[in-house]
Amino acid sequence: MTFKELQELLKLINKSNLTEFKMKDGEFELSIRTNKHQKQRGKQEPATHQPAGNMPQTAPIIHMPPVQQPYSPAPPQQPAPAPQPAKPAPEATQEAPKQESASKEDNSKYLEIRSPIVGTFYRSSSPEKPPYAKVGDTIEVGQVVCIVEAMKLFNEIESEIAGKVVKVMVEDAQPVEYDQVLFLIEP
Repeated sequence: MTFKELQELLKLINKSNLTEFKMKDGEFELSIRTNKHQKQRGKQEPATHQPAGNMPQTAPIIHMPPVQQPYSPAPPQQPAPAPQPAKPAPEATQEAPKQESASKEDNSKYLEIRSPIVGTFYRSSSPEKPPYAKVGDTIEVGQVVCIVEAMKLFNEIESEIAGKVVKVMVEDAQPVEYDQVLFLIEP
């Protein structure tokens, strides 16, 4: 008997009103006994395996809880910060905002094509076909630049601006949010 079959059997026994269950399959014997009083309160005694023939004397005891615990993901763990001297740390924090502001200034001179819906971003109509718009292409108003799939519907996204594609902000087949920037366009 496989472990999965044993699990299914234990689930069925747990759901039933049986107070005792015995099974023999070749040299494998299984005996489960529950107390009616405990069964009514949702408790069950552990299942025990009785050795038979040449099975080892220390057979495993399997207990499956009657109620599964709900899944809750572990909170993300932050790595401990590395100790640094007092002077270099402030310099690093001062440089980061300058770099961020420089990249924001660079992007501010470009126009943005944003996603009008939540879905999955595709650069082309199929994997074999070339992308609708790639970096360096000049696009016109009304030209299809990508597809966003939402609920099995493929929505062609048309450009509302004309210009040159400077950057594609989303990888192919990645999820996008409403109003997320898809392309940067130089007018």
